Amino acid sequence: MSSITLIFVILAGITALLLALFQYWNKSKRHSKLYWIFIFLRFLTLFAILLLIINPKFEHLEVYTEKPNLVIAIDNSSSVKHLNQDGNALKIMDALTNNTDLNEKFNMEWYAFGDNLSPKDSLVFNQQQTNISNAINQLSQIYKESISPTILITDGNQTYGSDYEFSSNSYKQSIYPIILGDTISYTDLKIQQLNVNKYAFLKNSFPIEVFLIYNGNNNVNSQFIVTSGNNTVYSQPITFSKNNNSKIINFTLPANSVGVSTYKATLVPLDNEKNVINNTKNFAVEVIDQKTKVAVISDFLHPDLGVLKKSIESNEQREVTFVKPNDIINHINDFQLFILYQPNNTFKQVFEALDKENKNKMIVVGTKTDLGFLNTIDNNYNQQITNQPEDYQAELNLNFAPFIIDEIDFESFPPLKSNYGDITFSIPFETILFKKINNISTKEPLLATFETNGKREGVLFGENIWQWRAQSYINAKSFNDFDNFMGKLVQYLASNKKRNRLNVDYESFYNGTGNIIVKAQFFDKNFEFDTRETLTMSVKNKISNEEKSFPFILKNNNYQVDLSNLSPSEYSFRVYAKNENISQSGSFQILEYDVEQQFLNADVTKLQRLATNSGGLSYFVNDTNTLVNDLLNDNRFVSIQKSNKNTIPLIDWKYLLILIALTLTTEWFLRKYNGLI
Repeated sequence: MSSITLIFVILAGITALLLALFQYWNKSKRHSKLYWIFIFLRFLTLFAILLLIINPKFEHLEVYTEKPNLVIAIDNSSSVKHLNQDGNALKIMDALTNNTDLNEKFNMEWYAFGDNLSPKDSLVFNQQQTNISNAINQLSQIYKESISPTILITDGNQTYGSDYEFSSNSYKQSIYPIILGDTISYTDLKIQQLNVNKYAFLKNSFPIEVFLIYNGNNNVNSQFIVTSGNNTVYSQPITFSKNNNSKIINFTLPANSVGVSTYKATLVPLDNEKNVINNTKNFAVEVIDQKTKVAVISDFLHPDLGVLKKSIESNEQREVTFVKPNDIINHINDFQLFILYQPNNTFKQVFEALDKENKNKMIVVGTKTDLGFLNTIDNNYNQQITNQPEDYQAELNLNFAPFIIDEIDFESFPPLKSNYGDITFSIPFETILFKKINNISTKEPLLATFETNGKREGVLFGENIWQWRAQSYINAKSFNDFDNFMGKLVQYLASNKKRNRLNVDYESFYNGTGNIIVKAQFFDKNFEFDTRETLTMSVKNKISNEEKSFPFILKNNNYQVDLSNLSPSEYSFRVYAKNENISQSGSFQILEYDVEQQFLNADVTKLQRLATNSGGLSYFVNDTNTLVNDLLNDNRFVSIQKSNKNTIPLIDWKYLLILIALTLTTEWFLRKYNGLI
């Protein structure tokens, strides 16, 4: 309370006393005790009212003790069970949970992780992927402002993600790995990696690259075999020694029939080999009889050209060729899609040839585009010429219908450079991305598609999409999301197939450890996306003849169904609409491969380096008591006494209002009782 407020309170007390004396002192010449009581009650009432008017503020200091957190993250992946360490993990969990000293010193926070971090509910050790780096990165967001030493109970075997050994650079907490496993070296042969393209072309040969690894001290002989069904399509004898413990095999196989061909690569196990699961890898190749050829036409160099080639050719079914406007005229029929990058007067013959042959095309409009020429040569749309550049960000149109688009956080992408001015279409069109200026949606097309005279066209009103691909990598740590988006756009524009009311988006084969998501779109008779329909997918196992039905759920601008629980096998399916006599059929295969069962030991070395880099220590299962003692005796992890200073205004003190009501009530009853009212 400030000194000026204290003076006001003293003056309020004096004023209240004088008013009370003035009201009662002259009313009776006999100043009995009763009148002194009346004076006291009136004084309290007036003083309390004046205090509320002054409303002094008081500071309340609250002192409390904050214990450090002890974060415990347990590996819930199937590799723990495969190494027979699930029992040890549960014992460690019970020992830490029931330790009174740890609970007294720390706030214990429990998590489980596989491919993602989650609160620990139950441990079943069935996660099919392990991403330790992702788990540590998520913990760094939760505990970046506190003291939180972290116990990591894991075998250290990561199946995907960034190298977790260097995660301590972003996680400012000490990490104490409890290693589930041992350092015993077993004799083992394994297929470390098998590289093969997903697609091959009919009557061609497709290459395969295989990395073989041997752990052991003796000279051993084995056989590498590739089979398709009951037929052996490739074999090669292999010899390993202690010093020559790795082999790289390169060979080709013929693509003789259209469709999905499945193969099994096997490195014949040794007699005393403990883990034979990692001796086998299944893979599949889809043989197609046509390759989509895309011509990118430009008369100057730009980074966008390289991004277009990289994104489109990320799918082996597509091939990109760069050509000059004057060089494409005699090769029109060699390509299925033409991308005209910022056209000008030199493109006149190109437009005429494409229109004559009724070819599909996509136009990229940028700051170097000759808008006067483009408005004259293309009557489907017109852009106002202002000679003023503008930066436009993208906003996804969730109602876009022609094909399924995944949300890849377009709004986080850098703006594209384009020309300022209104765009008017003379024909019906579909907007994929809207323009945004200063985070305000204009509802004008940034990327649009349309169909005329049996051909498909697209137009992008902006340049510098190379920045989009770079930002997509920053967001997702992969180019896949952006490349898939461009691939779907190219696939749609390169095709002249008639639109169907029911479209199903699926892959021909899936890996057994990945998420299997099938998407679908359903349109009404006006080809507008219909959210009222009920879609169901009937899946039949071709080997066991078992049949299951799965309902689709509506998500954004498509329907989705999760088939991740299906076991590896060959399946046929039919997607049908409940209220319409419309259906689509197809088939796919789930490959049998469990990456979590490819490990023979815990990754002791990497976990030890992780502990050292973060300022912690590593322990084996039998050293749990040592870990507990180290944590209890570490002076870095002590409780901190903190205080909160709160300023409380007197008007918030409810008891003062009760006091006023009580004094007024008491005074009234006393006056009534004594006949003074």
